[in-house]
Amino acid sequence: MNQISPLAYIHPEAKLGDNNIIGPFCYIDKNTVIGDNNVFQNSVTINYGARIGNGNEIFPGASISTKPQDLKFKGEDTTCEIGDNNSIRECATISRGTASKGTTKVGSNNLLMENVHIAHDCIVGSGCIIGNSTKFGGEVTVDDNAIISAEVLCHQFCHIGGYVMIQGGCRFSQDIPPYIIAGKEPTKYCGLNIVGLRRRGFSNELINNIHEAYRLLYSKGVLKEGIEEIRKYLPDNDEINYIINFVENSERGIIR
Repeated sequence: MNQISPLAYIHPEAKLGDNNIIGPFCYIDKNTVIGDNNVFQNSVTINYGARIGNGNEIFPGASISTKPQDLKFKGEDTTCEIGDNNSIRECATISRGTASKGTTKVGSNNLLMENVHIAHDCIVGSGCIIGNSTKFGGEVTVDDNAIISAEVLCHQFCHIGGYVMIQGGCRFSQDIPPYIIAGKEPTKYCGLNIVGLRRRGFSNELINNIHEAYRLLYSKGVLKEGIEEIRKYLPDNDEINYIINFVENSERGIIR
């Protein structure tokens, strides 16, 4: 049974699962689908097009599936998909998609701290931590297990690799490849996220291989030459292939 405050508004066409807690002054619009065991604290807004999974906790002032802040948006029928077991803190905003991709996606087991903004058509993986007041432009992709500190400004269309650690206050308009620490001004490669990789169970041998991959990559003036060196000297495994594919498919170029 859902626990719904008499001071909340839920549109008759909204679809709710079971065992949700809806606090006072929450607003849930039509064309929304909400799973089970979610907690919406007071003053949470769930806008048109939201698709929310199970076990999420959303804090006061957060607004999910907001209208895109994109002048090209003409009211098309789009969605914002949120997975399971996320913690979405105070005043976070997540826009729904546009005609470009049709949806904004946030995976599962993420912590989005207060005042985070995730713009239209972004894709955020699972296991990520996004710090206070960090802002993503439209169509940003964040891979699993990324840690992005507070007050980071990420340009639209950027790609952030998995297992990265991005220093607070960074601003960047290029892609950040996986497994690294990014920081300073301008934002650049600052070594491997060794502590994070060890916490995630990466072996010393694998960490050494990743470190060598970046040494080879950044030792060359032309990234293509660095990739050729990686293929020549390092083992063919998922982690090394992830780095290679990330760099080869980067549309904005990677930080150096």
